[in-house]
Amino acid sequence: DFYLGPHFGGFRDAMAHPLILDMAIHTFDTARYISGADPVAVYCHAFNPKRSWYKGDASAVAIFEMSNGIVYTYRGSWCAEGLSTSWNTDWRVICNKGTLKWDGEQGVKAQIVSNLKEKGFWRPVADVDVPVKPTEHHGHAALIREFVKCIKTGRKPQTHCEDNIKSLAMVHAAVKSDATGKRVKVTW
Repeated sequence: DFYLGPHFGGFRDAMAHPLILDMAIHTFDTARYISGADPVAVYCHAFNPKRSWYKGDASAVAIFEMSNGIVYTYRGSWCAEGLSTSWNTDWRVICNKGTLKWDGEQGVKAQIVSNLKEKGFWRPVADVDVPVKPTEHHGHAALIREFVKCIKTGRKPQTHCEDNIKSLAMVHAAVKSDATGKRVKVTW
């Protein structure tokens, strides 16, 4: 989930798909990183709420089929004022033994089914401590430091173009799906 209401002004206000074309790639890239999966296909519906100050569709819902049978859903809006998510979005990962939630910043919570053999309407769950490792890769300054470090050492950055092309393909497939109203295969 990605919900913010920035009033940028300028070119974004005139774009046909400001959310998908200018911002969603970051969330798509993170989804690929978190899941370890690649995109296979997408169905996307983009729209522009009446209150929007953007000319193009500033909101979207997309369902991505990913490799390994994973389904990734994206919901977002760039004209959502109030109760904003972080720029890194809100995440919910539902697994076979429980669920993990991340607020996009520091708040990580997880619960697992405490007894997988127990029967009943609700199975008991238990909180799980999720250690959050401090990272040097937070914020723009950290990204610039990482960029300079990679140039000096010749090491490939974590987000190099050979891999990010898959996230860019997700963006273009989502726009095509919205235009056609159909499921679109993601190719790169």
